[in-house]
Amino acid sequence: MSAASLTDDEMLDELQQETFNYFLREVNPSNGLIRDCNELGRPASIAAVGLALSAYPIGVERGFWTREEAARRTQITLDFFWNSPQSKAPDATGYKGFYYHYLDMTTGRRAWDSELSTIDSTLLLAGMLLAAQYFDGDDENEKALRQLAHQLYQRVDWQWAQNGGLTVSHGWKPETGFLTWRWEGYCEALILYVLGLGSPTYPLPEEAYHAWLSSYCWKNKYGLKMVYGGPLFIHQLSHIWIDFRGIRDVYMQTKEMDYFENSRRATLFQQRYSIENPLRFPHYDRHRWGITASAGPGPKTLNINGIRRHFFGYVAREPFGLDDGTLAPWAVVASLPFAPEIVLPTIRFYIEEMQLKDRDEGFKATFNPLFPNPGSHKAGWTSSWKCALNQGPIVMMIENYRSSRIWKLMRNCKYLIGGLRRAKYSGGWLDTL
Repeated sequence: MSAASLTDDEMLDELQQETFNYFLREVNPSNGLIRDCNELGRPASIAAVGLALSAYPIGVERGFWTREEAARRTQITLDFFWNSPQSKAPDATGYKGFYYHYLDMTTGRRAWDSELSTIDSTLLLAGMLLAAQYFDGDDENEKALRQLAHQLYQRVDWQWAQNGGLTVSHGWKPETGFLTWRWEGYCEALILYVLGLGSPTYPLPEEAYHAWLSSYCWKNKYGLKMVYGGPLFIHQLSHIWIDFRGIRDVYMQTKEMDYFENSRRATLFQQRYSIENPLRFPHYDRHRWGITASAGPGPKTLNINGIRRHFFGYVAREPFGLDDGTLAPWAVVASLPFAPEIVLPTIRFYIEEMQLKDRDEGFKATFNPLFPNPGSHKAGWTSSWKCALNQGPIVMMIENYRSSRIWKLMRNCKYLIGGLRRAKYSGGWLDTL
């Protein structure tokens, strides 16, 4: 059946299942680790594992595999992280309950001299907690799974990660100590602060969240007022697990909106930027948008039609910032719950007109029609690899749009609820608990 003949539901069914296949193929089944991207020899990333753990329940509910298979894979994954070495040793798997950003797919030890990553550990923990909510059966395997997820979350020392300050450090290395950067300015770390506040063992103080709020930047773009975060993923990642519809912290109360509406405005802004097209890319229009942190065709500088164009490799792209014409279809799909009226037509355009989806593992990660294309692909240059951090949000945000399944499960997570309340959220579904 051609894409043009599919209904929106059929189109999303197909895209969701094809994308889910990534987590069945790019896995070490003996430890549950998920490869960061499908390039041969790449290590696992802990964020990829968190996204996989979050995708597994969707796979069950959509009939992609069985509950028994998903529970077994989840149990193997949690067992690995619980039993893996936690120490200051440079080849450990983690320390203080956090884990290194990249791990060797076979040994599970630190790879690429990566940092102990607070945000990537948070995404891993979010997947673990979602698994604990979904696998609620009375059999001994599911009971053990839930207990292990709780123990892994409770082991994390969020206070240590503050490194003597109020906000949380980006990470730590055994050779040099804490990284210079902290989680400040509105970004993907919203879920980090919520889960850090909800810990029953080593919680962040409430002042940490207030310090986080004080670093926000409020902007008015094309008449859309919002807490600004440039790359589109910033407005999506925390929303995979947290339903922000109708709930507000003290900052958002003053703005008379919530973070869901903020992400909706950020999505609309991205499309309007492409329509206005200040850098005059010949392919930008209402159906070609989606600028985020992503791989690109550079680094390279070329003269194209009399204009000197700078192309980048992997960078955090954003409107009015680093923008070389590279677009990411996955970032569009991950905005589906916020603005379906512009996202659905764009998904269909990317499939039917740009031919950016294959039946292997869904959308190509990025494309750039402006960069010289040695092949004949209609979309011009396309990324050679697909990455878990792109694939996961497609699977999850399609599901949140269609059924709110992840949001509903996480509304019953006591740690998440505790964190939201300590951050002074109120309103909406939170007030009905």
